[in-house]
Amino acid sequence: MTKLYTVSQWLLFFYIYSFIGWIWESAYVSVCKRKLVNRGFLKGPFLPLYGSGAVCILAVTIPVRGNIPLMFLTGMIFASALEYVTGAVMERIFRVRYWDYSDKFLNVNGYICLASSLCWGVMTILMVDVVQVHMEPLVLDLSDRITRGAVMVLTPYFAVDFVTSFIAAIHLRDALIRNDRIGEELKNLEARKLALEKELERIRAELQEAGDRTYEQLRDRLQEAGDRTYGQLRDRLQETGDRAYEQLQEKLEGAGGKAYSQLREELKEIYVRTGEYREKLRLGYTKSTRGLLRRNPHAVSRIYKESFAELKKNVVEKLEEIRR
Repeated sequence: MTKLYTVSQWLLFFYIYSFIGWIWESAYVSVCKRKLVNRGFLKGPFLPLYGSGAVCILAVTIPVRGNIPLMFLTGMIFASALEYVTGAVMERIFRVRYWDYSDKFLNVNGYICLASSLCWGVMTILMVDVVQVHMEPLVLDLSDRITRGAVMVLTPYFAVDFVTSFIAAIHLRDALIRNDRIGEELKNLEARKLALEKELERIRAELQEAGDRTYEQLRDRLQEAGDRTYGQLRDRLQETGDRAYEQLQEKLEGAGGKAYSQLREELKEIYVRTGEYREKLRLGYTKSTRGLLRRNPHAVSRIYKESFAELKKNVVEKLEEIRR
């Protein structure tokens, strides 16, 4: 097996294994989801992690070709390191994990796990001793002109796809940050709304209690006066009591009613702002971010967990609207 390749050949191997990785991942996820899934970070049929892993494995195993245990170990270590670094960098930039092994046995920060690392080791043996044995002659038999031409065609396509997908991931990150901020504001509004509703209830209860107490006091006074000089004082006390009751009621309603009106206006404003915020949450994504989420159904966000869940829910609802 040829051990060293030209730059064009390395790039062509990268694209070929990125395509093979896309076929494998899309088939696997489609079977798990029981529907066709275009898997990957890019829109096109490429998974750069597999292409990068393949090139890395081909390069680092050159000194140990023919030694199965060393090839297994070398490929497992370097490919796992590449997967870890790629996952950590992507999460740092985009605030989203496009794969997550947090629930897997012996995982390292959720970026790699024992099972995936062992798979990389097995894939190293299969790729170097099985796939590459047949792939290498096909590529090496191509003339330099054809190889360079293929790379010149694929590279711009890949670059455009990568840039647009990167921008979509940035938009998704910005939507998560914005929606998280809106979510916090919604929580504050909900808390304020509950406090205002309790305050309104307290004011209504105080007004009712004050009115009842005033009425009872005046009624008792009228009864007492009536027992002494019922005939003479009844009309006078009735007039005085009614006037005092009305004055007290007006005073209570003036203070309480003003506070009540102010609280109602504030509540009304909160309901309006809540509706606006929920609409922003519903529209907190673009067509490109919807595609990115569809291609990565297992993606999660540890930092913006609630916002990410809300965003995925909105994407599902939007897709259902489109289908209808």
